[in-house]
Amino acid sequence: MTRPRIFETIAGLRADVEAARRSGRRIAMVPTMGALHEGHLSLVRAAQAKADLVIVSIFVNPTQFAPNEDFDAYPRDNDSDIAKLSELGVDAVFLPTVGEMYPKGFATGVSVGGPSQGLESVTRPHFFNGVALVVTKLLLAALPDLAIFGEKDYQQLCVIRQFVRDLNIPIEIEGAPTVREDDGLAMSSRNRYLGPDDRKRAALLPAVLRETLQALDAGTPVADALDRGRSRLTDGGFEVDYLELRTADTLAPFDDATRELRLLVAAKLGATRLIDNIPWSRAS
Repeated sequence: MTRPRIFETIAGLRADVEAARRSGRRIAMVPTMGALHEGHLSLVRAAQAKADLVIVSIFVNPTQFAPNEDFDAYPRDNDSDIAKLSELGVDAVFLPTVGEMYPKGFATGVSVGGPSQGLESVTRPHFFNGVALVVTKLLLAALPDLAIFGEKDYQQLCVIRQFVRDLNIPIEIEGAPTVREDDGLAMSSRNRYLGPDDRKRAALLPAVLRETLQALDAGTPVADALDRGRSRLTDGGFEVDYLELRTADTLAPFDDATRELRLLVAAKLGATRLIDNIPWSRAS
């Protein structure tokens, strides 16, 4: 087991990447906020299958947290994360400080539209501009050939694809499937906030997604199927932010001609906010 090379500065990371690029190696990046679990590690394996050198970034980004959110409490365990990445044979870890990413006098932002509108942005209007800013900086710090993000954060993935395309950032963006616990709950660093009782109840979230798609497949009108799903979650102890069906590639409201769709949900269980999504292909 070899410990990854650790870089805390953009200059150090760039020098390492430039050397790899000169040798003709294909480079992939997996941006994370740490507290790594099997979902993150599946992204790393996907990157390793597609590249010669894999960089994992670990950075809890303050610009995507509102003042009332859990930035200070967000789980951090760099030693454990690096040990897990060592077991996978990851080449390099980018571990910048807040000061490295946002030095004194930093005064620039990235404003995004398109797929950022609605869903998460209703309750977290700051979120995607913060994501767009940090992901832009991470991608430009390394300029990999490829970056991989999880489909669990599906709206985020759509937003990243949009601004990378719009800003002509020369990097391929790929999504990787959601990894789930045995009861279907999508793996998330925030799952550790759930107490034992709420953890059992949390399995209702993916169950409602599956039930809603089954209802849609059976011909239930979309509005009725969504209302039934929201009621199931509310009755199960969730506070529902949204349960919506959207066009898969743009997250625009769908119409009767739309075939490839995505069912997305966000709901709170106690103090813990969970999100999930699954695809649906409407029959012709």
